[in-house]
Amino acid sequence: MPRLSRRSSLRMSWGGNQRDMKPNDFSGARVLVTGGAGFIGSALVWGLNRRGCDNVVVCDILGTAEKWRNLTPLRFADYVEAADLLPRLQNGSLGKFDLVLHMGACSATTEKDATYLIKNNFEFTKDLAQWALANKVRFAYASSAATYGDGSAGMEDDESKLDSLRPLNMYGYSKHLFDLHAKRAGFLNKMVGLKFFNVFGPNEDHKGDMRSLVHKSFAQVQEKGVIQLFKSYREEYRDGEQKRDFLYVKDCVAMTLHLAATPRANGLFNIGSGQARTWIDLSNAVFAALKKKSVIKFIEMPEIIREKYQYFTQANLLRLRGTGYAAPVTSLENAVHDYVRKYLVPDKRLDPSGE
Repeated sequence: MPRLSRRSSLRMSWGGNQRDMKPNDFSGARVLVTGGAGFIGSALVWGLNRRGCDNVVVCDILGTAEKWRNLTPLRFADYVEAADLLPRLQNGSLGKFDLVLHMGACSATTEKDATYLIKNNFEFTKDLAQWALANKVRFAYASSAATYGDGSAGMEDDESKLDSLRPLNMYGYSKHLFDLHAKRAGFLNKMVGLKFFNVFGPNEDHKGDMRSLVHKSFAQVQEKGVIQLFKSYREEYRDGEQKRDFLYVKDCVAMTLHLAATPRANGLFNIGSGQARTWIDLSNAVFAALKKKSVIKFIEMPEIIREKYQYFTQANLLRLRGTGYAAPVTSLENAVHDYVRKYLVPDKRLDPSGE
């Protein structure tokens, strides 16, 4: 493999050889993907496959969920259950890696078991990060836009502002805790933290209530011809005009793999579209993809989430763009059309042999 500039590729030692990783070519890399059967994790395996990398070890907790179906079209070298991962990394039985994409976590924003979230989202991430740093393995982990809370402290991926953030739920706080830990331990200049905004797309079927409104709406339209949206409880927002930054999972994969393969890209990065759109916009896009007339009904928001609801999110992408990521972001309408027509209607998952 020809030698590449440090600006364009990541060169790492593995098994005595020099391995190159470029955003569009991971053919020489050995990669560990935690949460690899889940939504974003399996999409990253798909993205790696399409960039020439089959030497992937997938880690997850399959349990009784149907997320194993996400793995069936993908190419990977091995699978390990999460409980076995750290012991096997520490004793060397899994071999060496060039890159860890740590997507494994409880992503339920309604989860109330704080002890579970601390162990799963914070302690496990600390242990895995420490192993990666000790073994000089590139480490990219999933943070979340939930760490920004109500947005009053801004939504800039600036580590100097971390202490001012106040997440609205325990999930967001568990992610925020690791961001703080990484900052205070001096890790953020050696790894990548990914603050995912509202990501949607193929392979989210198993997520239950945490799946995107696109997925939920598709089923609602098919069954009843109507999409239900939450009413607003703030005067400055009319019903359905609460705004979120929606990002197609294919763009999320491209952004993540770009950062993973860019050595100078360290610290926290917003992963979003950079544009806030309303829930009505999203609903209308679903109806348009199905070639149906928009029919929207507004319903009461459950009291359990009213005080913890984000009314506005929008990613500032200046830091991401500053690393050289120049690809355009898929528009909401085009992304929803692609998702609905190519995946939801035919009930397909991401397949590296397809698109």
